[in-house]
Formats: sequence, C-alpha cells, structure tokens
Amino acid sequence: MNRYCNQQLHPRQQANAMSNNEATVNLEPIGYIESDFKEKFATPRQPGLVTEAQAKLVLQGPYNQADAVDGLEAFSHIWLIFGFHATAEQGWKPKVRPPRLGGNAKLGVFATRSTFRPNPLGLSLVRLEKITTQQGVCLHIKGADLIQGTPVYDIKPYLPWVESQPDAASGFAGEAQTLDLPVNFSAPAEAYLQTKPQLRALIAQVLKHDPRPAYQQQDERIYGCLLQQENVQWQVLPEQILVMAISPA
Repeated sequence: MNRYCNQQLHPRQQANAMSNNEATVNLEPIGYIESDFKEKFATPRQPGLVTEAQAKLVLQGPYNQADAVDGLEAFSHIWLIFGFHATAEQGWKPKVRPPRLGGNAKLGVFATRSTFRPNPLGLSLVRLEKITTQQGVCLHIKGADLIQGTPVYDIKPYLPWVESQPDAASGFAGEAQTLDLPVNFSAPAEAYLQTKPQLRALIAQVLKHDPRPAYQQQDERIYGCLLQQENVQWQVLPEQILVMAISPA
C-alpha cells in the first residue's frame, strides 16, 4: 500500500490536485449520421434490434482522410461514441423513467441508457458494411439506433473475444421484447412497396419491436412514424400488426 495514501495535503496542494483532476476535455464531432430514422419515435431503443436499418457516418474535416480509417475495414462491427443532440439542452436528471418499466418507475440515471445524462453521450454497436473514400470518408453501417444528424465523436473496433459476455446480467432490462404478431400490409401499402423491398423489411422489423411508448399502448389506435422518406401508419390489432398506409413525407 502506498504510504502516502492517508497523508493530509496542505490546502495549496489540495487546490492544485483538484485543478489537475478537473481538467476539461473538449469534444468535437468527427462526423455526422445519415439515417433511415428521421425522428426519435420508432427509432430502435437499442442497436442491433433492427438489422435492416441502414445509415452512413460521413466524416468531417480534418478527420475525413483515408489514412484515419486504414485497417478498419477488417472489422465486422464497430463502436460509435455519439451525442444525444436532440435532448442535450434539457440537461441531466439523477432519476429517470425507463420505457422498459412502463414510464412509471424511476431508476438512477447511471442504471439506465437514458439520454438525460450529465454528459449527453451514447455508445452504439453497429455492423460495418463497407468504407468508401472516393469523396471524403463514409462508413456504411447497419443496425444503428441513431437518428438523422447525430454527431459522432469517436469510432472504436469491436473485439468479440474480450467484449462479448453472454452470461452477463441485464438487470431490469431483462430479455429482448418483441410483439409476437405477424406484420401485414394493406393493399395500398403493398402496392406502394412493390419496388421497395428494403423499406418493407425495415418497417416489419421496426414494428415487431413495438415502438409505441410503454404508457401509451392502446390497441387499435393508429400510430404514425417517419422512416426513410415515407410516412408510415399502422395499428396493433389482437391478431396482427396492420400497416394501413405509406406515403411520401
């Protein structure tokens, strides 16, 4: 044990120690997300839930250099450290209401993935499809839970041999939740999707994971969201999820 651990510091030494420990780290985005999800509603609550979700991370100068991503193409998945830009101005809360608990119970913010954090930063694990460097640097990713315009502050490769913990406890979050209902499309919706198979798969995955707020799950109510460049309207019925209409935004 260090024999100086319990030593009392002179007030001037204490002030210097506090000054050193409170050094500010300035963050600036290295790039921004272009996403299938244009708004918070219907965006997946976790990464990897909607594997059909496509996005791009477009790097900004001076970080948009091919040298900066050299070797990254060898990794199938990457971590993105990003900012909750849509809610940052609302500040942080010591206790929050996780949607998983129905919006009624409160937990400490550090026991959740709430956006209302002291430093509004998030962490997302996504699949890296490819990297293009013809005009700047663009990372093509899938399975992201990020909305349009999300600022990204760093990229790190995912290492499954050390970061995968299949026996880890997941606390109140429990197991993955999906609606055990088929997703069907009305005749007009089917006609709209004839030439858009990827959008069809995206809608089905998003609705399977029930994007409705936990405190607002009313059967037969008509819900709407914006996916890619389309407005989607649907209902959750006793025996099916019915996509009623799709129209250009």
